[in-house]
Amino acid sequence: MSKRVLVLCTGNSCRSIIAEALINAKLDGINADSSGVKASGKVNPNAEKLLREKKIWKDEYHSKVIDEVINSEYNLVVTVCDHANETCPMFPKPVEKIHVGFEDPDGKGYEAFEECYKEIEEVLLPQVKEKLGA
Repeated sequence: MSKRVLVLCTGNSCRSIIAEALINAKLDGINADSSGVKASGKVNPNAEKLLREKKIWKDEYHSKVIDEVINSEYNLVVTVCDHANETCPMFPKPVEKIHVGFEDPDGKGYEAFEECYKEIEEVLLPQVKEKLGA
């Protein structure tokens, strides 16, 4: 049975979408969703472009509000920005939470998105794998 991870950010337009795609593409036996505590309602064009270039974009990736996922069962919740960490909602069922913050590439050049992708792959993925014993 696969493990489920929720990646939580503020706007759910960059970091959490990149992390969701990376976990789904690179960690066998782990399925990820992402959401925003104040979702922007759109995926940043640079984040989508990068994920398409890396060939891990899926058309189902979109900016989601927390209400869309709050009642789903997760084995782990990961916050990737300080605001989401501080405002992380209570989930109906107990779930382990970890915080691994990344700088927001929004409003910066494309290189910032590439750097964020690399950091998430190198820093976050091993922690998720270790926490879930995958």
